[in-house]
Parts: sequence; C-alpha cells; structure tokens
Amino acid sequence: MNQAIMMPAIEAASDTILVVGHGSREDSGNQEIRDFVEQWRARRPDWRIELCFIEFAPPELNASLLQVATGSRRVLVVPLILNAAGHVKMEIPEAIEQARIARPQTEFLLAPHLTACDPVLAILKRRLRKAMGALDMPDPTTTGVVLLGRGSSDRGANGEMAKMARWLLEEGDHELVDLAFTGITWPRLEKVVQRQVLLGMRQVVVLPYYLYTGTLMQRIHRQVEHLRGQYPQVRFACTEHFGFENEIFELMDQRVEDLRAGVPDSRLPCDGCSYREIAHDLGHGHSHAHTHDHGAAHDHGHTHDYEQGHEHAHVAPASTEAQPA
Repeated sequence: MNQAIMMPAIEAASDTILVVGHGSREDSGNQEIRDFVEQWRARRPDWRIELCFIEFAPPELNASLLQVATGSRRVLVVPLILNAAGHVKMEIPEAIEQARIARPQTEFLLAPHLTACDPVLAILKRRLRKAMGALDMPDPTTTGVVLLGRGSSDRGANGEMAKMARWLLEEGDHELVDLAFTGITWPRLEKVVQRQVLLGMRQVVVLPYYLYTGTLMQRIHRQVEHLRGQYPQVRFACTEHFGFENEIFELMDQRVEDLRAGVPDSRLPCDGCSYREIAHDLGHGHSHAHTHDHGAAHDHGHTHDYEQGHEHAHVAPASTEAQPA
C-alpha cells in the first residue's frame, strides 16, 4: 500500500514544468514574469518549474525545451499567455515538435493558454469595481468601460477579447462595455472613447487586458493622459495589468494538474495538428530561433472544440501579434 501511495510523488518528480512567456523589449515586463515564476515555485515547492521566453529575453524557447528535457521523463509546457494567436498556435508547437525529434526519450505535453474564462473575468470585475470606487460619481449608467487588448490579425484571439467584453456587460450594470486594441486591428482606444463621450458617458474606465507591464502598458497610460486633456469634462480611470492575481496562479496550477491527469481537452489542440503542419510547409510558419520572415495569414478551415470552444485560424506569428509588450 505504501508503494502505491508513493507512486504519484515519484511521477511528479520526473516532470519538468516549462513556463513560456512572450517576452518584452522592456525588461521590467520580463522581470515581472520571472517574479511570477519565483512566486509560483514558492507556492509549489514540490514542482520543478522552469521559465523561457518566445522572444526578446533569455532563455529562449527552443534551447530551453532541450535543456529541461535532460533528466525529465516528461516536460509540461504551459504558456503564460492570455490569448492564442500565432505564438501559441504555431510557434510553440513547432518548437515542441523539434524537441520531440531531438529528445525522443522525453514526453512533451503542451497545455492551452490561459483563455477567456471565468477566473480572468473575476479579475476584470474586481478591477472594475475598484476603479469605480475611485471615481467621483460611481454611476455605471453614465460610466463607459473599455476593455483594451493587444490586438491580433487572428480572429480567434480577438474573439476571446470580444467574449470577455460581453461577459463584463452581462454581469454588470454598465450600459456600455466596448472593446479596443493597441495595435494590428481596430477600433483603437481614442475612437471608442470618442463614441462613448458622444453617447453621454461622463466617466470612462479603461481596463487593460494585459498580464504584465511593458512598452504597451506604458503607452496605454500615456494615451489615457492625452484623453484627459482632450476631454476635460470626462473623468478617466485606468487599471493596471493583473498577472500576479491569485486566479492566474490557480489557472497555471490547473493546467499542470489537467495535463498530468490526462483530462480531456487539457492539451492545446494545435499541438500535432496536421493543418498547422501544412501551414508550415506552405511557408506560414515562424520561429524566432531560426528566421524572422513574415508569412501571410492562413485559415486552416477546421475547428477545435476546447476550453470555451473557440474557433481559430492559424496565422503566421510575425503578423498575428501586436507590438510586443
């Protein structure tokens, strides 16, 4: 009986969890991800947790996969990324496929990104309540809300943002909850605020949909200051990024536990997807470790039902992501 009890601990010790962050040109954002991993290690001292970045910061994804495979029976790859665009759908699975060839003795499993889900919604609702409390007239009927995300040429990633905006509208009392993006796609923050002011909003709360700081978060705060000068009759509140909230740690815990338990839909559907392989053969793949050729968008024409059941198109990552945070 004792041997049976010890088996899960032995199995867990042979696993390495590899957190994949996007990476930022602004190192303060990279440092926050490093701090998150340190805090997660403290919460889970029995787990071997390592970190890598897709771009802009070491250690790099491809090399890290090979390194952590040494001494590991299994590598659990967990993206610390909110929305699934090219990096999650194309680049990470490609790197894992290369690692499987180079390290055939190690099993590599890829978890989904954080997704649009109730725990993230809970964070946004809490941030919105705090912002409303800081306003002079916390009246939701005259306060517009703008959920502000990175922006992508991937319709699935933008769709996840739209879903979160809709959920905020349905679970609150605000008459206007709009979506805006910092790049790649539209509408932009300034245009959305203009519409809300024309519709009679006397206050506007901007909710950045970002895990960590970086150049884009800095730009958002500058934009809000500009809007304060442009609309002196309107009160603005802008919340901060939310990567250290308890719900994010719990989501990461759940990704690992689901992979270990083999829970259905616990693996990213595009890991091993034949359509993604076809896209790569047609030149739509992209790896920061090997090339920076910018491919065209590619819709593979099939759907994956997972997590919240979103439909996605595989897009060349060089054109899917907005300017990195």
